[in-house]
Amino acid sequence: MEYKDYYKILGVPKTATEKEIKAAYRKLARKYHPDVNPGNPKAEARFKDINEANEVLSDKAKRRRYDQLGSDWASFPPGGEAWPGGRVRVDMSGGLGEQDLGGFSDFFRTFFGGGGAGSGFEEAFARPRADLEHTVELSLRDVLKGTTRTVDVGGGSGHRRVEVKIPPGVKEGSRVRVAGEGGGEPGGPRGDLYLRVHITPDPKFERKGEDLQTTVTVPVTTAVLGGEVEVPTLEGPVGIKVPPGTAPGQTFRLRGHGLPRLEAGGGRGDLLATLGVALPKKLNSRARELFEELRRLGH
Repeated sequence: MEYKDYYKILGVPKTATEKEIKAAYRKLARKYHPDVNPGNPKAEARFKDINEANEVLSDKAKRRRYDQLGSDWASFPPGGEAWPGGRVRVDMSGGLGEQDLGGFSDFFRTFFGGGGAGSGFEEAFARPRADLEHTVELSLRDVLKGTTRTVDVGGGSGHRRVEVKIPPGVKEGSRVRVAGEGGGEPGGPRGDLYLRVHITPDPKFERKGEDLQTTVTVPVTTAVLGGEVEVPTLEGPVGIKVPPGTAPGQTFRLRGHGLPRLEAGGGRGDLLATLGVALPKKLNSRARELFEELRRLGH
């Protein structure tokens, strides 16, 4: 497997904290998001690498294996996919047993920890069923409406495609469970399939629970004199009235234009639009005269 330096991709040191990794990821993801760089294959490839790096470094278990194994880290993750040769992996969080696999037994115990009889690696080949986990990427629009994802499960004659419905309002890191669609021996019972949700950053909106935050920039004349402004939402622009004399940083709340609530009662969050003011970079002679007049009037 080609080695990717995930720390270098995110521009953080190996001692970086979770907070530092999250901050670096958000900054880069916004910069290289496909919506910001339409038709740019290099930016798209960089965006995928950034997401891949974040997925590993933001997960304590994956980061530990990556630091220990380097380019081989993904060959032995707990749960989720198939072993080379089509065997199904199971959750190894309980440690690896001492199944006799030639010289590999000590290797596995070194990196994943030992376990008693019937645990870890022994179970991977002895248990007839296994839960599988896949990561799916969703946009905020997917979160708003809900969506479906098709997942390839198994290999060879046991290969199948599972369509999973993802409900509206899911959060980052949440898991969607599909009972009986995981791994297992042919003809035997299957484990469950889990889809872990990763929500890609949006160039216009930031999620705060079920609320969304955005910035609307208006000319200085609109801030001073008032006027109607279009605010972007996930379902299209919505017009609001800006009162005369509105200061930069003023926030307008558009109720019900946020994301769905999963808890009882449902409903939706709000959209919080913060006003920004665009100052003119160049003034013609007439505009300068007007601003000079305003200054003389004490404004």
